[in-house]
Amino acid sequence: GRLQPTQFQGGTFSDSNLGMYGVDNFDAIINPPQAGILAVGGVQTAAVVRGDEVMPGQVMDVVLSVDHRVVDGAAAARWLAAFRRLIEHPLTMLI
Repeated sequence: GRLQPTQFQGGTFSDSNLGMYGVDNFDAIINPPQAGILAVGGVQTAAVVRGDEVMPGQVMDVVLSVDHRVVDGAAAARWLAAFRRLIEHPLTMLI
């Protein structure tokens, strides 16, 4: 189960956005030789908890698929957590 360099050369990362078509959640399939793909669903209004209060908010599902021969699952989880922080607080990208 090891990749040869020719099997991943030129591969990067891509995203697939079906949210604009009203899709809330889906799983994207990795296209070789890419190492991962992010599936982005549409933004929905839902009840969210902030502190001790429940209020209307906007939520979006994203699903990260990675080739575990290339990307360690723990590293992928850290990347997804960082992505979430940036999406929830976009002004931090300007600092």
